[in-house]
Amino acid sequence: VENTVPPPTSSPFPMQSLMPPNVLAGARASYAAPNSRARLNCRNAMVTRRPNSGAMTTRAGKTPDGPKVAIAGISGAVGTEFMRVLVERDFPYSEMKMLASARSAGKSVDFDGESYVIEELTEASFDGVDIALFSAGGSISKKFAPLAAKKGCFVVDNSSAFRMDPDVPLVIPEVNPEAMAEYKWKGGTKKGGIIANPNCSTIIALMAVTPIHRAVGVKRMIASTYQAASGAGALAMAELEQQTRDVLNGDPVTMEIFSWQYAFNLFSHNAPMTDNGYNEEEMKMVKETAKIWGTDKVHIAATCIRVPVMRAHAESINLQLENELSEDDARELLRKAPGVSIIDDRKNNKFPTPLDASDQDDVFVGRIRRDISQQGNFGLELFVCGDQIKKGAALNAVQVAELLL
Repeated sequence: VENTVPPPTSSPFPMQSLMPPNVLAGARASYAAPNSRARLNCRNAMVTRRPNSGAMTTRAGKTPDGPKVAIAGISGAVGTEFMRVLVERDFPYSEMKMLASARSAGKSVDFDGESYVIEELTEASFDGVDIALFSAGGSISKKFAPLAAKKGCFVVDNSSAFRMDPDVPLVIPEVNPEAMAEYKWKGGTKKGGIIANPNCSTIIALMAVTPIHRAVGVKRMIASTYQAASGAGALAMAELEQQTRDVLNGDPVTMEIFSWQYAFNLFSHNAPMTDNGYNEEEMKMVKETAKIWGTDKVHIAATCIRVPVMRAHAESINLQLENELSEDDARELLRKAPGVSIIDDRKNNKFPTPLDASDQDDVFVGRIRRDISQQGNFGLELFVCGDQIKKGAALNAVQVAELLL
């Protein structure tokens, strides 16, 4: 998940109280329902996709010989998605533990046909736990992930806390599973440890660009992102929904999460700015790509924009290539790539949209075309969409956990 949203500055409109629970529940239900995509028929014949086309899937469900699993941050948007993805992929487990802050402790959540009481996250929470999925924020990860690892637990951390630590693998299973080859629940050389989930924008970009980089080499990548509310969490999603009502009803606009009106607007990503004029979100894409690809020779720049979309990011990507690659060959590389689907119907002007990608496992790629500003076939343009909560966070983490088995 992206950076925690900074406190809002003063607004020209009077503040309203924090969104009531029914609004937040409505946002979660509307945009996280497993079958919410069934009513959309945008893809049809123009989509090339494969079911379960991501990394290796181990299917077993609850089983006595499965690992003991914990979810830290169960009350957040990604924590909720962890549960959905674990069930969808029949991830094997023998015991499940739900962890959150003291504020959420004692509440109940339903998972895989059973009811679980949320426990407060403490230093003792990971006693006997084999695999823990973390999405509770960087400060919580920094405090508890090393403690869990010392107890022999494998932590898959969704925060930015450990991504650039040279001793922590940063993994997209379809891209660089070899980075965590020593990390195995049984039989590996590591007896516990931390594996970092990359930033959502990095995951979505590299799912599309890595097949091309491997085939012909990428010399330079320019990414412009259009990032959904989900990257800032469930409250940001709820605020976008509430602001939309406010604007349409002519009411004062609720601004408690962002410092700007979000509905019917867009703005530079809310991540803190750095001295070089790029914000932290943009620099994550630069630094994480270098680590995942194992090279700092690819020149990368990014511009990250927050747009009023609920849960799927879009990215416009321009590539300068080391060797020539035709449009047709690029499509063929992407068609064969695991976890990638193509929507590239020029005749009917059908290309990926955030709605196409919402609640889907795959990253969708279209607008595949030669960069006419470069000579020959040394330049390529792509438009990419991916579900930020799913492949950009929860699904990638669960796939990493599958590699532990």
